[in-house]
Amino acid sequence: MKIFLLVLLLVVPPAALYAQSGYIEVTAPGNRQLKLAVVPPRSLDVPVNSESAKLVSDVIAYDMNMSGVVIAENRSQLPFAKDISLADVDFAPWQSAGFDLLVRGEYSLKDERLTVEFRLFDVINRKLITAKRYLGAAKDLRRFSHSFADEIMRAMTGEKGVFTTKIAYVSTKTGNKEIYVMDWDGHNPLPLTKNGSINLNPDFSPDGREIIFTSYKRGNPDLYRRSLSNTAEVPLSSRKGLNFTGSWSPDGNKIALALSKDGDAEIYTLDKDGTHPTRLTINPALDFYPSWSPDGKQIVFVSDRLGKPQIFVMNAGGGEVRRLTTAGNYNVNPRWSPKGDRIAYSRMTNGGFNIFTIAPDGTSDTQLTFDGSNENPSWSADGRFICFSSKRGSGAGVYVMRTDGSGQTKVSQGKGMYFQPVWSVH
Repeated sequence: MKIFLLVLLLVVPPAALYAQSGYIEVTAPGNRQLKLAVVPPRSLDVPVNSESAKLVSDVIAYDMNMSGVVIAENRSQLPFAKDISLADVDFAPWQSAGFDLLVRGEYSLKDERLTVEFRLFDVINRKLITAKRYLGAAKDLRRFSHSFADEIMRAMTGEKGVFTTKIAYVSTKTGNKEIYVMDWDGHNPLPLTKNGSINLNPDFSPDGREIIFTSYKRGNPDLYRRSLSNTAEVPLSSRKGLNFTGSWSPDGNKIALALSKDGDAEIYTLDKDGTHPTRLTINPALDFYPSWSPDGKQIVFVSDRLGKPQIFVMNAGGGEVRRLTTAGNYNVNPRWSPKGDRIAYSRMTNGGFNIFTIAPDGTSDTQLTFDGSNENPSWSADGRFICFSSKRGSGAGVYVMRTDGSGQTKVSQGKGMYFQPVWSVH
């Protein structure tokens, strides 16, 4: 069902101006982190569905705590008159309790039609920051909660959050390696492939509507494309040998991948329909795992041309190859950040792997993970998070962390192994 979003009020300057005006610094002196109270929304129905209200506040608090921008707390409503309107807020008790921001809401569910209204308040300055109303079905309640968390991020930072985005990944929960997609926080997992074969290396198209992946369902590792809205798996590259580690260009018109049709694996580009292969690397070593810079002008990739896998950068048309990583003997899985300022990758350390980030000029090489074995980093669209696969304890799961390595949280759920995650743009 189509979801309609109605902006009710815009009583403050644009969010970007709000962030530039120093909101965080003004309301949190001494660089103290802001505190956000999230109140379960009030039901306008009889009887009241308290489980739905708790779900809403739990989702928003979870999203905002993971953001690192605020400390969010799920709080029961402080005492106020029962007939008080959503717009009327007694800020004094919230300020006394140490909160800087407050989220309140109302919802109604009639004949499976859901209406939810959220409001974000500035407790210190006692004013409304933003408000939104969402109309949809009962099943949309979790999504609406994520959507308002995105709007809180817009108000706080000038940039919309990524809490309504998806993560695709490979899982062995059925006994085969199939590709799934889930909400960023691990909820609502859905299978994308059901071919009973080996399916690997998913990558989202820039518009978030399609994925490409490699599948062995016909015996050879071929590259396929499929829409998230239907089950048709369209072959893009079935050339002899390997057709793998495909990566969409930022404009969606090209796909970079590794092909071994001429012997060793080399980096090629294809048109989005799989035609016009163009070879970019010419080297007797193995070249694979390309990732585009956000401006589409460069490609980072892995090569063992120096004896061990290292990470290199070249022009998007080939040529001017330069080595990026100089530390470590085994570096793989590079992914360019959406802002272009960092490249995440995996390095073998003490028998396992850990996630690092490095600047495109090779400086500021920084380790982010230290526990377990961690691979396949992928950035969120706003550059605030990295998802990755990790073997910790009894199995392999998909984790999410902030880009400084803090907040590492397992988001995948259920049995089986989970690996090769990739974050959608939308």
